[in-house]
Amino acid sequence: MDTSEVLALFDRQMRRDALADASGARVERVGNVVRQVGVKGGWSAVVWSGLDQVTARPAIAEQVRYFTGLGRGFEWKHYAHDQPEDLGELLLAAGFEAGPDEALMIARIADLPEGGGLPEGVRLHPVTTPADVDLMLSAHEGAFGTAADWLRPDLLAMLAESPGTVGMVVAMAGDLPVCGARMELHPGTEFASLWGGGTVPAWRGRGIYRALVAHRARIAAEHGYRYLQVDASDQSRPILRRLGFTALSTTTPYLYQP
Repeated sequence: MDTSEVLALFDRQMRRDALADASGARVERVGNVVRQVGVKGGWSAVVWSGLDQVTARPAIAEQVRYFTGLGRGFEWKHYAHDQPEDLGELLLAAGFEAGPDEALMIARIADLPEGGGLPEGVRLHPVTTPADVDLMLSAHEGAFGTAADWLRPDLLAMLAESPGTVGMVVAMAGDLPVCGARMELHPGTEFASLWGGGTVPAWRGRGIYRALVAHRARIAAEHGYRYLQVDASDQSRPILRRLGFTALSTTTPYLYQP
């Protein structure tokens, strides 16, 4: 995989030419900035920018004015290779707060190994109903140790509005949800993105995460996608690296609240 070529493809297809990721949201292109304006309570963000030392400060100020005028906070989704090099520092100076870094990891699906089997007694259960969403959230809370109620409205909306482009699955050990994950297919691009996948502590190290990656990779390949993309946490990076994913950049959410 030519990493420079794939990173440029990702920037073009997934960021510069981005489509709205939720019903009712809209994507706007203002100068060298692409932003998503979510429905009230939904995700709003700057997803791409092509700036330099002269244009960066005015562009940041313009986005702050715009979203403040709407009375909502927003995210500037910054990547380490974005220009200018001190864009992150300029965002902090403008009143943004930086969230945790994540690695942009991408793999060509054809290069991924076939997934191993699930542990005895574990099965994959497709998420198709609100009750299934609750199972998935239970797995998320057990894996990450944090409440996941905030995710429920988004997952229910995806289930209702995007059944053809969003797939969710939960690994069940008997009646216990032990790992939940989803995949988003991005029409008009060569990328599918993976989200979630955390496994509850008692079931880690048994290949469940790897099996869920392989499961989603097969579905993406069947739909004609070439690449899988993950915003990977520190915990996921070593596993994904062993599976054949490559870190192409680092992404940091810079958050602004009026």
